[in-house]
Amino acid sequence: MDVEIHEVVATVRSVSGDSLLSQRTLKTIVETVLKAVRAERESETRQGTDRRITNGARDEQEGED
Repeated sequence: MDVEIHEVVATVRSVSGDSLLSQRTLKTIVETVLKAVRAERESETRQGTDRRITNGARDEQEGED
């Protein structure tokens, strides 16, 4: 059985590949990444402090390593 279509009405939208993320979505992604980077840096700083060997509290007070 053959079907014949005489007329088609449709709405076609096209978008640029560069605009797939809205400003709001992009901002959320950037904020999430920055938060993760800050947390990683803080963790590395804490780990470095935990691993450092000093001659006691006086060295730390004087800022010597």
